[in-house]
Amino acid sequence: MPSIDVAELLAARAGEEMELNERHLNPQLGRVLRTLGFDRGWRGGEGAHLIDADGERYLDMVGGFGVFAVGRNNAAVRAQLEAALAADTANLPQIGVTLLAGVLAEQLLARAPSSLGAVILSNSGAESVEAAIKLARGATGRMRILFCEHGFHGLTNGALSLNGNPEFREGFGPLLPGCEPVPFGELDALERAFAEGDVAAFVVEPVQGKGVHLPPEGYLEGAQALCRREGALFIADEVQTGLGRTGRMFACEHWGLEPDVLTVSKALSGGYVPIGATLARREVFDAVFDSMERAVVHSSTFATNDLAAAAGIATLAELDDAGIVGRARASGELLLELTRPLVERYEIVREVRGLGLLWALELGPPESRGARALWRAVESYQPGLFAQLVTVPLFHEHRILIQVAGHHTNVVKAIPPLVVEEADLHRFAQALDDVLGRAEPLFGATARLGLTLGRRALTGRRARGNGHDRVAQSRWPDARSSA
Repeated sequence: MPSIDVAELLAARAGEEMELNERHLNPQLGRVLRTLGFDRGWRGGEGAHLIDADGERYLDMVGGFGVFAVGRNNAAVRAQLEAALAADTANLPQIGVTLLAGVLAEQLLARAPSSLGAVILSNSGAESVEAAIKLARGATGRMRILFCEHGFHGLTNGALSLNGNPEFREGFGPLLPGCEPVPFGELDALERAFAEGDVAAFVVEPVQGKGVHLPPEGYLEGAQALCRREGALFIADEVQTGLGRTGRMFACEHWGLEPDVLTVSKALSGGYVPIGATLARREVFDAVFDSMERAVVHSSTFATNDLAAAAGIATLAELDDAGIVGRARASGELLLELTRPLVERYEIVREVRGLGLLWALELGPPESRGARALWRAVESYQPGLFAQLVTVPLFHEHRILIQVAGHHTNVVKAIPPLVVEEADLHRFAQALDDVLGRAEPLFGATARLGLTLGRRALTGRRARGNGHDRVAQSRWPDARSSA
């Protein structure tokens, strides 16, 4: 008899999640969950829904930060994983190569921009960015890498060096030298940075995940042209936007881009097995892996494992077989159609924006002097708190899980599974209307509650003194677990 049975373990120890996290994992995360009332015991998932310990279904507008593009517990992907396990493959010979990794690379390149001709597999989005950094420096012989303010490319040391959000970088320096931020969407600033010379690459998310910021017209095309002119690599980080998220297989397609390097992960896992990939021009790849002595100049022990490759192959097939990319495009258009009227309906709604099923609603101060002053007072204590005053009632009153788009920002963000049903999008829009409709007439009371919470957060931070306990900020990070 085996000493462990996972099915029995799940049944026997159900309800211990928070306690185990408190003792062995990340107790600060537990404090965040309890503060927001998000400390549910989750027992299952199906499609675009999570199921709690009481059997209640929640619409999942977070989607594992974009991991569950083909839905939670997708049966078609699971069947191929079971087939891979049953095959008893010669997995990870290391001094040798195997079939499934090569097939996955072939399938990725068949769907990617035609400029790309080689693949490096990895275990995550951050690892795929790390590989891109090495390719850029190795292929060009240059050090400087440009990235965008507020961009997010991962939390490992190299990827963190390209992270345009100071709250993630704080306390971990010095980071990689030669990595320099430029404003997102400003071609003139990018051109000035190139004028200094010796740029290896410009790394950019086609749509910024933090806040869901779309590029201005002509920006990405102009950035790619600048890279070509200056002999630098144009690197598209599609860890979040790739594989159908924006209504195209890759977001680059919206602008006709031909990147030198492209990174993917998240959805490629099928929601089952972590995997990432860095796709590159063949000449870029060959400039780094340029001899037998350098055949393993970059690698990762588990990167070519058969289970991850099977998950990736099955996910790509499911995207095609179920017409999920086209479905994401139509669903994204519907979601914007349903939610854009909120801008006219409520003065605290500044903008609704998105591309495909990457969506955001931005809040701002109301017009009246008294309410605006109260808003500013709350923001002075706790920037970004108002967005939580939307996400929390959506969760508790409407059973909808959604996130704040970033630190110190009043943006609510949705990246649901791409298989989300039209009825659920209508339900989400109606719930938003309900929450905003009840909040705005009572804005003074709502803002005073926010002010109280902000004061408590500030008091708590001062009492702790060292500045490292940020839990009282009540932020829900849009991090790649991530990616």
